[in-house]
Amino acid sequence: MGTWDVGPFDNDDAADFADALDDALAHVRIEMIGAVLERVADPADDDSRLSDAPRAVAAAALIAAQCPGGVPVDSGYGPHTPMPQFPAYLRDLAIKALDGLIAKPTWLADAWNASPDGSKWRRTIVDLRAVLDPPQQETLFVS
Repeated sequence: MGTWDVGPFDNDDAADFADALDDALAHVRIEMIGAVLERVADPADDDSRLSDAPRAVAAAALIAAQCPGGVPVDSGYGPHTPMPQFPAYLRDLAIKALDGLIAKPTWLADAWNASPDGSKWRRTIVDLRAVLDPPQQETLFVS
């Protein structure tokens, strides 16, 4: 996989995924994103978790872009076609997929850990996760 920066679409696999999303109908885009996240989130499916890792990060970024505080995916390598509104269940699936990429070592995490830009990549993942699952403030007293 060729990589040129730490963004979710800054690698060959994710850029190819963006091209495939651009070529698909809106309802198929939702299915494609859901499928890649399901494969990576499945702890029993190490092969998919390993091979689909860059696409899962890209899919999580697209979902996070629709969340409060999300950053639009405006990389020249991301999809150019507007994304449909993603169903709420994909948000939870994206969190689970990102957690799976970090909890168990994957070639993607290992490659970034060996890179001088590894801390920037990890920050990208942490930021995506924070948008997808923001900390909840508990209100004990209402004034």
